[in-house]
Amino acid sequence: MSDVWACVPVKEFTGAKQRLSSLLSPQQREILAETMLEDVLEALSGAARLAGIMVNTVDPRAATLAERYGARVVSEAARDGHTGAVNGMGRVLAAEGKGALMTLPGDIPRVSAWEIDAVVSSCREAPSFTIVPAHDELGSNAVICAPPFAVPLRFGDDSYFPHLVAARRQGIEPTIVRLPGIGLDIDHPVDLLAFLRTKPRQPTRTLRLLESFAL
Repeated sequence: MSDVWACVPVKEFTGAKQRLSSLLSPQQREILAETMLEDVLEALSGAARLAGIMVNTVDPRAATLAERYGARVVSEAARDGHTGAVNGMGRVLAAEGKGALMTLPGDIPRVSAWEIDAVVSSCREAPSFTIVPAHDELGSNAVICAPPFAVPLRFGDDSYFPHLVAARRQGIEPTIVRLPGIGLDIDHPVDLLAFLRTKPRQPTRTLRLLESFAL
């Protein structure tokens, strides 16, 4: 469908990715969060089927980076956690009569423009719900709600199956799409090591950064 907006909630880089503290220093984690976000924004800006990109953040560096890639920056509920920030963007889109919200995190640096377009292409006419699970089928790494509040969203470490249930409660059969780039978020040490093992065809900023850390 058309009129799908990509919505990326971004926490402040300071103190980011604390679950990686056994492998990376605070400064390395901060740089990693920023670098992964740039890889995601580059993929989004290269996608052909998006109506626009929105980033919800109060971090000035994240906002500057988002604007460089043509994203619209908002701060609606930006400090209310992942779910709150996504719902904040949903309220903005709904108030403006936009057709659909596609939310994905800023820590999936293997994502490609092709994958973004594939997810958007799989979206059915409203009301509909499309989801890309994390590689472990626990997280919800990309979700399209058409319209933006077609299904109540609640993100966390184990949100994938609850989101399927939530969609069906609304009378919507979810469309499930599995994609390796979107599916691999870097949140735990095992994720980071998996990312290093499965190198993409085109080296990303994140890969070059992690290789420079000599893990």
